[in-house]
Amino acid sequence: MGLAPKLARRRRPVNHLGRRRLRRHAGARLQPPPCGKAILAACFVNDLGTVLALAFIFSPFTLKTLIFAGASVVLFLLLPFLTTWFFDRYGGRVSEMETKYLLFLLFGLGGLAVWSGGEAVLPAYIIGMVLAGTIGQDHFLIRRLRTLTFGLLTPFYFIRAGSFVSVPTLIAAPFAFVALFAAKMSAKLFGLLPAVRGFGYEGHDGIYYSLMMSTGLTFGTISSLFGLNHGIITQAQYSYLVATVIGSAVIPTAIANARFLPRHLLPAAEKELKQSVLGEPVGDLES
Repeated sequence: MGLAPKLARRRRPVNHLGRRRLRRHAGARLQPPPCGKAILAACFVNDLGTVLALAFIFSPFTLKTLIFAGASVVLFLLLPFLTTWFFDRYGGRVSEMETKYLLFLLFGLGGLAVWSGGEAVLPAYIIGMVLAGTIGQDHFLIRRLRTLTFGLLTPFYFIRAGSFVSVPTLIAAPFAFVALFAAKMSAKLFGLLPAVRGFGYEGHDGIYYSLMMSTGLTFGTISSLFGLNHGIITQAQYSYLVATVIGSAVIPTAIANARFLPRHLLPAAEKELKQSVLGEPVGDLES
């Protein structure tokens, strides 16, 4: 008899929470600290430069390329206005029209890019830049897209990329992997560390940012797969490159998190992780 009222007082159903509280929790969880923004911005510029270099150096410039370029320019100019209108008219429904609209754009332009002989990730990056102001304000849409991307699409890509790796080739000449790994890491760290120091990131923070920005798993595999698909490299060369990319993603990340983690940024993040987006924890019941 006495337990039910106390449980009712402690439980907070989702439908009784105000929208302002939900937005505050979601915003706090989804807005990265300044260090995260700096790392993401630097990696974004680096990855975009890689995709543009692949497009300009190795893609065939034919009539298909002109069609793709023309259609992309027109769409990128209209996209902010078209997206705003579409979200206002069809947004907020159970059918998740916003997600379907974005997937249609990504797959449509990606398919057009592959048809023209380019790389599908290039229009995806530019769409993200063009729609950053529109989509970035909807934190719940970002969460749904992140779940869809990392939970469904990304694993299939890495399974496909890993299926072309020849393990016997790696075992036959392991020093080739060691040489490529050392060359990549030294080139990146020698270039990144002075630049990071120049922007005022000293001590462990500077080393942490440099190590994290030395990784390149996604675009390293994209570039290698692009070369394999277009006959620029052999499967053996692809195997060494992908193994090097994986090693340069795992090893620096492990070292950075184990030795140089900026712990002065952790307390607030750890506190937020203990909170639920949908409300406060129930806690222990009083006796």
